[in-house]
Amino acid sequence: MSKAEILAELPKLKTEELAEIQARIEELAVYGPDGWLVDGELTEAEKRLIEARLDDAEKHPERSIPWAEAEARLKARFGE
Repeated sequence: MSKAEILAELPKLKTEELAEIQARIEELAVYGPDGWLVDGELTEAEKRLIEARLDDAEKHPERSIPWAEAEARLKARFGE
């Protein structure tokens, strides 16, 4: 579907559908099609490290702790 066709179809959509499309466009503007921050300053090595750690967290959920506990540990270590 061409850009012109997409733009022609937009006025035909319901309010909820337009809101969904707007949210997706905003998400792409911030994160880009690959899911990483568009204006982010991460190197490729840093991205690979984060992906590896996310994969490990998914494979071993028993190693995870609740956010409240993680937050408390971070505040204790680094202050608020």
